[in-house]
Amino acid sequence: MPYLPAIVLAALGVLLLLVLLARTGKVLRGFRRTASMVATNTQDRAGMLRARSAALRVAFAERRRKPENQ
Repeated sequence: MPYLPAIVLAALGVLLLLVLLARTGKVLRGFRRTASMVATNTQDRAGMLRARSAALRVAFAERRRKPENQ
């Protein structure tokens, strides 16, 4: 039975590989969730910035416009 140690080592290697893959998958899921949160937050802030700049452009345009009564 000289092949028994090789089979045991191979089984331990496969088991270790499965454990490492499970941990890596868990970490990657957390990273993906965090990256999605950051992207959503960044898009929200960029949208607010665009809206504010558009409001400022409208306000400046209204101030530059000459009054119709005068």
